[in-house]
Amino acid sequence: MAAYSGRGVHGQTVRLLGERVLSGRIGEGETIDLAALSGELDLSLTAIREAIKVLAAKGLVGSRQKKGTFVRPRGDWNLLDPDVVRWQIAAGAGDVFFRDLAELRDALEPAAARLAAERRTGGDTAELRAALAEMGETADGPAEEAVRADLRWHRALLAATHNELFTRTDVFFAAGLSERDRLVHGGAHKDPVPSHGAVTDAVAAGDPAAAEAAMRSLLAQAREDLLRVTEDDAHEDDLERPQ
Repeated sequence: MAAYSGRGVHGQTVRLLGERVLSGRIGEGETIDLAALSGELDLSLTAIREAIKVLAAKGLVGSRQKKGTFVRPRGDWNLLDPDVVRWQIAAGAGDVFFRDLAELRDALEPAAARLAAERRTGGDTAELRAALAEMGETADGPAEEAVRADLRWHRALLAATHNELFTRTDVFFAAGLSERDRLVHGGAHKDPVPSHGAVTDAVAAGDPAAAEAAMRSLLAQAREDLLRVTEDDAHEDDLERPQ
């Protein structure tokens, strides 16, 4: 599930083709003319095929004899892959994606907070507090550092449930949460430390009801922060649009 680290022309080609698939410019079931792409992008067929291999590993494309390379049905796409998440947002599907992410978090994280309060150990509490401290230290720094600290806290919460399946559910939202955090931390937003601190304190106190309630408040703030950023972006687009 790690993000693709390709750089240079190869990385740019992978991103370009990925965004074309996610935007629907190359539709599901459509055959991809590799020779035409080679000419359009002024790249060798070998370079195009190497980029296609990356997309195939993410479930976006496949190949068959006679049919050649084609876009697979959306149901086959690895929509949790970090790159696929980014390409969806770049393709203009951010609103739907972030709505789905919020619904997933609403279903998952309050229950995780309740379990964490029931089962946390001293080590779990220490890790939550360490992650919270890191969030405070990185609040005014680069967005990437704030994103990393936030993910550390959410993973610590899941680990504190001592339920292996809950712990592994970070794959469901880690990539999306990272992109959401980058967007929010790039604009005006409330200080996330108090809301995360309230959950941490309730978990440390072994109070399941308070932990669940605090997590629901945290998620409500998260929705407000995202809405504020997206509304600001929409306003800026309106100002930049020719009258």
